[in-house]
Amino acid sequence: MKFSVFIIVAGLLGMVIFTTGCVQEQQSDIGMAVEFNDHAACAHVATEKGWYKEEGLNFTAYESYATGIRLASALARGDIQVAYICLSPAILAYSRGVPIKIVAGTHKYGYGLVTQPEITNISDLTGKTIGCVREGAPADLLLNRMIEEYNLKDVKIRRMNPLKQVVALETGRIDAAFLPEHHATVAESKGFYMLIESQDLWPDMQGSVLVVKTDLIENDPETVRKLVWVTQKATNWLNEYPDPTAIILANVLDTEPEVINKSMSRLNYTTDIDAESVQEMIDCMAKLGYIEEGLRAEAILDTRFLQGERDVY
Repeated sequence: MKFSVFIIVAGLLGMVIFTTGCVQEQQSDIGMAVEFNDHAACAHVATEKGWYKEEGLNFTAYESYATGIRLASALARGDIQVAYICLSPAILAYSRGVPIKIVAGTHKYGYGLVTQPEITNISDLTGKTIGCVREGAPADLLLNRMIEEYNLKDVKIRRMNPLKQVVALETGRIDAAFLPEHHATVAESKGFYMLIESQDLWPDMQGSVLVVKTDLIENDPETVRKLVWVTQKATNWLNEYPDPTAIILANVLDTEPEVINKSMSRLNYTTDIDAESVQEMIDCMAKLGYIEEGLRAEAILDTRFLQGERDVY
């Protein structure tokens, strides 16, 4: 009798251990958003390769937004916990009370000023009409920097999303457009002139970042670790294999692989990020009046999940 009881108890304990193990292996359900461009190349590669699923990451939402400013608004919702987003919209969201942290970079640079073919000098932009996304986006910061540095006068700015800017260039309604990649290279492929790239105006400019809600860090740091791990893995892979990456992105973005490949060459894809580059953007935004002064980069950065460089693919 005692032996039978022992067998039953042992069996029950085994079931508990097995059940607990299953719980630990369950997928983490999170909502994610990206921008509709090649800035989020690592996310598209990781999705195509199934690397998120391999780590047990299940996206209950996978949304794409035309601009980082619109994505920043979506971060305030409860169903988006993770986003690959341009740095300045992330800063805007944080400054407006959205509880997020930057846990990795994704690229540097990634913006360009494209003009009508007859405009080949920045000085020619005086009195012209330039398309740009909303105030506070990286392209807007670059446009303001260019206007100040080159002392441009009477510049008219027309606010519209990148796809509409390209159409406005084609129809002659604007003279130039400050666009994020891949849209800038798409416009160039249509015969417009790439007058200046972001690295020409802003050396070491941080482009996009991976952000997560703070409650995800507090309640499920292992999921954040996996997200950063996959991001690093995908970034290393796309740098090693740009041609296959261009094909993946071309399918997602409905663009020719050759255009995507050229666009990608204008970005420096890296998960590295430092407080100095983030602070430089914060200070620029404060100077323009988009956020209050006094924000420190350390308040929004949490890079403890970043791992050292090694072969992760």
